[in-house]
Amino acid sequence: MKLNAVTPKEGYTWIRQGIWLFKQNPLGFLMLVFMYVFAAQLAVLIPVIGVFAVLLLTPTLSVGFMTACRQAIQKERIRPTIYLVALQSSPLIRKRILQLGLIYTALILALSFLLSMLVDFELLIPLISSDKPISPEAIRQIYLILFFGGLLYVPVAMLMWFSPVLIAWADMSVAQALFSSCVACWTNRGAFFLYLAIWGSVLIAIPLMVGMLFDAIDLAQVASYIIAPLSMAGLTVMHCSFFATWKACFAEKETASLLT
Repeated sequence: MKLNAVTPKEGYTWIRQGIWLFKQNPLGFLMLVFMYVFAAQLAVLIPVIGVFAVLLLTPTLSVGFMTACRQAIQKERIRPTIYLVALQSSPLIRKRILQLGLIYTALILALSFLLSMLVDFELLIPLISSDKPISPEAIRQIYLILFFGGLLYVPVAMLMWFSPVLIAWADMSVAQALFSSCVACWTNRGAFFLYLAIWGSVLIAIPLMVGMLFDAIDLAQVASYIIAPLSMAGLTVMHCSFFATWKACFAEKETASLLT
């Protein structure tokens, strides 16, 4: 498996390729993302076990979505059962994927513990319960959570970005996959910075601006009906663009050119 180095401007190209890939089967991709969001919301309702299950299966679901991207390029039908493709593979790959899920779960739990030491979550209780008005200090804590949470998640993202497919498609061990994923992200950090900056604007800044605009004209209730489908579509395209990052960083140039 060859690691490719790309220029920073490729970060924008990955998004364009993600849009192209989404157009190949928009209903299929939207179905997969909706299934994941719906299942995750249901799982969260189950104390402890639900969250643990979602984290444990995250690498498995990642392989499933990436496989769906490959099927869309080949004009094959996308089925909901594609999410189980990694678990239906050889016993060795299934074992490694589940081991990767345990590592991811441990990393997220450690990240959550560190985050709890940096911010005061008790100040956010009024935001959740609506018992009291949101204080300026609670707003400051929200920004601190976003900042420190994003900062702490960067090394986790680097380790996990490519490791599921490196295990499933390149037959790497868990340690090899984690190392290779981290090296790939660091080698192409310029492209990833641009890529994530654009997606941050699309998925965070734009919905906030739309919400503020509708709130200013007393149509805050309407805003949710516009922002929700736009956010879902944007999230789906972003997932499709993950496949473009894989093609650019690891695939042969001839194979990567299939994404236009």
